Amino acid sequence: MKRLIAFLTASTLLAGSALAQTAAPPAADATPYKIGDIEVYSLRDMQFVIPNDGKVFGLDASPQAVAEVLKANNAPTDSITLSVDALLVKDGARLILIDTGVGGVLGDSLRMSGHAAADITDVLITHPHGDHIGGLVRDGKPAFPKAKIRMAEADWAFLKKQADQAALVAAITPQVETFAPGAAITAHVKAVAIKGHTPGHSGFEITSGKERLLDIGDAAHSSIISLAKPDWSIQFDTDKVEAKHSRHALLSELATSNTLIFAPHFPYPGIGHVAATKDKNGGDSFVWVPLK
Repeated sequence: MKRLIAFLTASTLLAGSALAQTAAPPAADATPYKIGDIEVYSLRDMQFVIPNDGKVFGLDASPQAVAEVLKANNAPTDSITLSVDALLVKDGARLILIDTGVGGVLGDSLRMSGHAAADITDVLITHPHGDHIGGLVRDGKPAFPKAKIRMAEADWAFLKKQADQAALVAAITPQVETFAPGAAITAHVKAVAIKGHTPGHSGFEITSGKERLLDIGDAAHSSIISLAKPDWSIQFDTDKVEAKHSRHALLSELATSNTLIFAPHFPYPGIGHVAATKDKNGGDSFVWVPLK
C-alpha cells in the first residue's frame, strides 16, 4: 500500500500535472555494468503506462501520428510505456545513486545489488520531478540518511517554490548541497547541463579511462517517440522550445560519438546507444540500440 501511495503521489508531480497513468509495479532488479574501472548498476523502480491521447506525447502532432510511429516500431498504438529506473555508481569510497524513482521497488533493487540505503554517500538528482525524487523520503524521514543530496542550484530553487513539496523539502534540506552547471561531483562523475526540461535539468557523465557513460535524465522519455520524433513536444518539458533544441542536439552528438547512455525511462535496464536515421520525409530521426 505504501508503494502504491508513493506512486500515486509522485505521478501527480510529473511536471506538476495530474495525469491519467497506470502503475504496473515491476519485479525488483539490479543489472551490473563496468565503465572502465567504475562499477554501475541499473536499478528498477516502477513503470508508467500513459494513454496515447494527445495530452503527453506529440502535443504538436496528433494521437494518430503518434500511433503511426508506435505501429512502425511494433508497439501498442493506444499507450506509451515508460520505465522508471535509477543508476548506482561505485566510485572508490563513494556510492552514488542517481535519482530515486517514485519509491517503488528501488529499495529492493538496491539490496539486490548488495547495498543498503545507509551505504549511499551521494544522491544526485537530475531534476526534481516526482518520478526522480519520490524515493528521497520514506515514512516522512530521509530514505538515505547518510547521503548528501545534490542537485542544480536552479532546480533546488524550483523545488522549494512548489507548495505541495514543502514536507519533502523540509525533510531533505539538511542534506542538500547544490551545484552549478558542469560541476565535478567526483573525479569520475560530473554534471552536464541539458536545458529545457526543468530550470536546472542535468545529466551526469561517468568516465573511467577511455570509457564514458552519460545518464541523460529526462532529455528523452520514450525510446520510440522521443527518438523517432525529437522535435515533437512532450507535456513534461518546462520550456518546450528549448527542450526540443536541446534534445535534438544531444541525440545528434550521442549518435555521432556512439556514447553509451543510461536513459531512466527507456525499457529496463536502459543502457545502450542512439543511432541516427531518417524519417519518411527525410528529417532527422534516431533509434534505440540496447546494449547486449
